[in-house]
Amino acid sequence: MALLQIAEPGLSAAPHQHRLAVGIDLGTTNSLVASVFSGTAEVIRDEAGRALLPSVVRYRANHAEPVVGHEALAEQSANPRDTLSSIKRLMGRGLGDLGDLGDLGDVDNIGDMPYVFVDSPGMVSIATVAGVKSPVEVSADILTSLRRRAESALGGELTGAVITVPAYFDDAQRQATKDAARLAGLNVLRLLNEPTAAAVAYGLDNASEGIFAVFDLGGGTFDISILKLSRGVFEVLATNGDAALGGDDFDQRIYAWIVASAGLVAPGPHAARRLLTLARNAKEALSTAQTTAITATLADHQAVCLTLSREKFDELTADLVARTLKPTRKALRDAGLTVQDVKGVVLVGGSTRMPSVRASVAEYFRQAPLTDLDPDQVVAIGAAMQANALAGNRKGDEWLLLDVCPLSLGLETMGGLVEKIIPRNSTIPTARAQEFTTFKDGQTAMSLHVLQGERELVADCRSLARFELRGIPPMVAGAARIRVTFQIDADNLLSVSAREQSTGIEATVAVKPSYGLEDRQIARMLEDAHGRAEADMKLRMLRENQVEGRRMIDATEAALAEDGEDLLSPPERDEIARHIYALADIIETGDGDSVKILKAACDALNSATQEFAARRMDAGVKRALSGRRLEDLGLTAVTG
Repeated sequence: MALLQIAEPGLSAAPHQHRLAVGIDLGTTNSLVASVFSGTAEVIRDEAGRALLPSVVRYRANHAEPVVGHEALAEQSANPRDTLSSIKRLMGRGLGDLGDLGDLGDVDNIGDMPYVFVDSPGMVSIATVAGVKSPVEVSADILTSLRRRAESALGGELTGAVITVPAYFDDAQRQATKDAARLAGLNVLRLLNEPTAAAVAYGLDNASEGIFAVFDLGGGTFDISILKLSRGVFEVLATNGDAALGGDDFDQRIYAWIVASAGLVAPGPHAARRLLTLARNAKEALSTAQTTAITATLADHQAVCLTLSREKFDELTADLVARTLKPTRKALRDAGLTVQDVKGVVLVGGSTRMPSVRASVAEYFRQAPLTDLDPDQVVAIGAAMQANALAGNRKGDEWLLLDVCPLSLGLETMGGLVEKIIPRNSTIPTARAQEFTTFKDGQTAMSLHVLQGERELVADCRSLARFELRGIPPMVAGAARIRVTFQIDADNLLSVSAREQSTGIEATVAVKPSYGLEDRQIARMLEDAHGRAEADMKLRMLRENQVEGRRMIDATEAALAEDGEDLLSPPERDEIARHIYALADIIETGDGDSVKILKAACDALNSATQEFAARRMDAGVKRALSGRRLEDLGLTAVTG
């Protein structure tokens, strides 16, 4: 009979039942996964000891599994069309969001991305040798790689994950991120705003209190959040940002300068990708050096031999740095604070390593920014702390996160106007209601159009959903009372309901944004990914057998230490040791095809120790009976 252990409310389960939860920073340039080990949150590294996983996926023909991370990054210049990067910038976005491109057919080189874009239903997709891939599918492949890394390091299946998103991600982008996680086989415990995650990591690590600004400049997005930290309460007072500003834009400025300075003519996809890589390398080099050389011979025999100085780089990108200050001013104004009220500024994101950015932050806030924690890792670490709490491994009341919705939510009213129901920077979770009425006499139905944005006109805001309320009693115009309720959950995702007050007739919609994926699309993607389930199952079987093998080794070594000298001859001990070493070697060096070999090694060790186990049992019985009479044991001798 199986015994189930149930933890006391607020307390974690027994150590061997520690729930495996992770925090994931799904980044534009790099992604990370972290977990809590012995009470400390740490980034999980790959076999080579690398914390960062480049957010790059290379697709291959004939249904071959895609290549993710460092290997894909190395192949990017050689195969630019099928090697996708910076995909986070396309999450939840339609082709129309990427600029005025004329006809909505296949389009090349949007923003110098060397891809073939396809205006697929839901969101823009990219044509590859493995078929058309949506940003959700590409992100799912990155998340799958992180999940496998975490499960391998933690030795089991994950209970769930907290995934971070830019604070200024709208509903469509958040829903797309959740869809990607679902496709990757992850149970999303919560979507957490990246600046809030950074504040958790920084605040808990330093026991800080007061008003803090979290300045988050990543590879593709910029966020600024103003938080109040007080005795474990993390209250987001205001947030602002730019979902189309990040390190990629700095790379583009260097790329354009290289093309102009070297007199290059119409670089093709391979050359463009090579130059973008050189631009990124130059940007990173100038974080520590005053000048850097940019040299290359392109496939079309065009040559590049340039030197870029930090001064010139700062000149090329001065307006991009300045763009970060406009949202910063708005966030402070929304929070009702001034620069003098801010106790500290926390830098997040690899792009904050640029000296010009740090100097701008220091000048605006009149203080040196805080750099105690690695800006690349701080978000994943904070997410891991929150995941650990949500999984039930620690008391959930040790800190409280009070986040906000980044953009206003409302309904379309007559004249193409937007009536805001939930204003931006409202604390979430939240629910708000407002009453509306009919426009015409005898109107028996109402069409509701849910929108997100700060503008007053419907045309200037993002459409999230449409639904209808039918069965309204026919009345004169303005007599019906329709109560519309907006509810935002902890993931910043929205549901809307409408209720006619006199009859109780109600309609509800869980908002699936226009640019999110429908359930049938997710189902199709899951079917497409089914072919990888076999590989995942092999890895799981391997891990289970590795755990069993380690258990056998530990138990055998403990038994040898206790009774090996007394019960075994030297040759017998050597034979058992040989099997232990063989099993340990297979555990350390085996891969997904080693399950049979691993099982055979376990069986061999088990056979080699059977006689030893029998001798130990006999010796144990003798020790237990030594010096005791049958009567003491409640037994009676039988005579013939």
